[in-house]
Order: sequence, then C-alpha cells, then structure tokens
Amino acid sequence: QVQLVESGGGSVQAGGSLRLSCVASGRTFSSRAMGWFRQAPGKEREFVAAISYTGGSTSYADSVKGRFTISRDNAKNTVSLQMNSLKPEDTAEYYCAVGTFLLPSMRGADYNYWGQGTQVTVSS
Repeated sequence: QVQLVESGGGSVQAGGSLRLSCVASGRTFSSRAMGWFRQAPGKEREFVAAISYTGGSTSYADSVKGRFTISRDNAKNTVSLQMNSLKPEDTAEYYCAVGTFLLPSMRGADYNYWGQGTQVTVSS
C-alpha cells in the first residue's frame, strides 16, 4: 500500500522559514516526478513546486519562485520543500504528491498519489 506522509508544518511569523518533508512508502518513486501543492480555506488547490525523477529539473509557481526550494532524496524516498521569507498568503494545507510522469508538472491531474497534508500558518 502506497503511503505519503508529510511533516514539518507549523506556525511561523512572516519572514520566517519552514522545511516540509514527505516520506513515501510502499514502493519507490525514483522514476517519477514529485510535487507539492497547497490549498487555503475557501480556495482551490494550487501548484507550488515540482521536481523531476532525477532532481535535475524543477518547476515553481510564480508566487513562490525565489523563496521556496524543492529537493528530493531517492535513496530515502523523500521530497522536501524549503520555504523561506514566508508570507501570510502562504498559509495553507500543503500536500506532497507523486506524478505519473518523469518530468515535473503543474497539473494536479498528472499526480496519482497524494499525502494527507500538513498545515502551514504564517502570521503577520
């Protein structure tokens, strides 16, 4: 059974940092892209960042470019999201996901395994 478990969420003041991690179990995903999405209350889920199966290619939403960094460790079956210079508008539930392709995608439909989410709250 495939399981994705996120951790690292919490509450932080604006300008602070958090590092999210996602551990995949049940199978290896070294041949799949992985990504992070988020959903704020009352809003649709949105793409945050994605990384290719080798880690050599990344993609970011414009709203987080330059502040967030996605990385992966295939030996540990993990993907991480380093979030710096956090803003109140970054407040959301963050989800990691495993893609159906090798390369990163911004489309949620291109991901077929999802974690349960971890809450990030940024106060002003």
